[in-house]
Amino acid sequence: MQNISISIDKTLDFISKESVFSYEQRIKELSHSLETGTGAGNDFLGWLHLPGSISEAEFADIEATAKTLREKCEVVVVAGIGGSYLGARAVIESLANSFEATTPRIVYAGNNIGEDYLAELTEYLADKQFGIINISKSGTTTETALAFRLLKTQLEMQVGKAEAALRIVAITDAEKGALRTLATQEGYKTFVIPDNVGGRFSVLTPVGLLPVAVAGFDIRQLVAGAVAMEKRCGEGTPFKENPAAVYAATRNELYRRGKKIEILANYNPKLHFVSEWWKQLYGESEGKEGKGIFPAAVDFTTDLHSMGQWIQDGERTIFETVISIAEANKKMLIPMDSENLDGLNFLAGKRVDEVNKMAELGTRLAHIDGGVPNLQIELPKLNEYYIGQLLYFFEIGCGISGYLLGVNPFDQPGVEAYKKNMFALLGKPGYEAESREIRKRL
Repeated sequence: MQNISISIDKTLDFISKESVFSYEQRIKELSHSLETGTGAGNDFLGWLHLPGSISEAEFADIEATAKTLREKCEVVVVAGIGGSYLGARAVIESLANSFEATTPRIVYAGNNIGEDYLAELTEYLADKQFGIINISKSGTTTETALAFRLLKTQLEMQVGKAEAALRIVAITDAEKGALRTLATQEGYKTFVIPDNVGGRFSVLTPVGLLPVAVAGFDIRQLVAGAVAMEKRCGEGTPFKENPAAVYAATRNELYRRGKKIEILANYNPKLHFVSEWWKQLYGESEGKEGKGIFPAAVDFTTDLHSMGQWIQDGERTIFETVISIAEANKKMLIPMDSENLDGLNFLAGKRVDEVNKMAELGTRLAHIDGGVPNLQIELPKLNEYYIGQLLYFFEIGCGISGYLLGVNPFDQPGVEAYKKNMFALLGKPGYEAESREIRKRL
């Protein structure tokens, strides 16, 4: 099998190769800190060797549960927010047919509080055989708990309490929390979110693997790709051969030179939710203490007709990381047209992917000329194995990069601020003092 690769050649008009390689010793020290658990956030390093530690029994349990849901359900709702659903959705939507639902169809809830969205979901499910994968370490995250309450009530009304219990899977804490308590009371099948794995690093736990398996994709190949990348990025790997180390060093050197925004660009619409997952991974890991590269994402060539002007000529505080797919999975040739009113006969006989590749290359060159450094990450193909490599590459790169920034990449103290205000405004018990204070401000 091949490997995904990284190229920093098109950053070297802006930074030197020597400046990137100057991070080598520091990254060696930080990688050792990750490996030995001596750095900040060391109680959340369970993801580091997770791919290679998944046992045959764990694979079999996930696959058997997926088989049960596949047999019972025409729709499965994945209820979760942030890391509790983005990883699974990234994998599923990158591999699924763009116009045909998987069997069963996977839909998502618990990632917003949109009343119209939830009402339309319940209307859609009214005549469907459906099941629920509820993902929450605590069971009290507002968005997910609210959606699950609605969905659980509806499922029990449609098929009865006993049958509903067979169609609900809880992925939660091993021992504590509201969802664990409920799952024990109701007899739900459960999987554990390890205590030492944060949500945004949880895609290779049952949080991501179960929905991916239910959608019909090969979780063993997904994990095998991650294992291969885990080995490539191991502590003893020379800097120049370690793609995650090179990525972390390059983006931090660009940040040091005033490039404060990283735009993750792809030229395959199937990768949209990979970008959404990446935004959470890096935004939540690095954005703290007044520091951090802002993670943004675009889908090209679509967004060249909306964001292209700003990227080309706007404030020069950005750099791009481009995800390329070397070989498309399908083949389409552009036909000849006798009238040629659209002027495209010069493309007749070419593959659509060749046109896309030239759009990618032309855009990268234009952006470089416009002052935007470019990194390129290339996947040989879009399949489970290479997506697994990509996920782990970004995870280990994030750990190293956060340490280079001087922050704890494994906590998220800032995400509680909005919750406190929301609970105070809603009159949640225990928030009376905060409620009085916030209402004075309003």
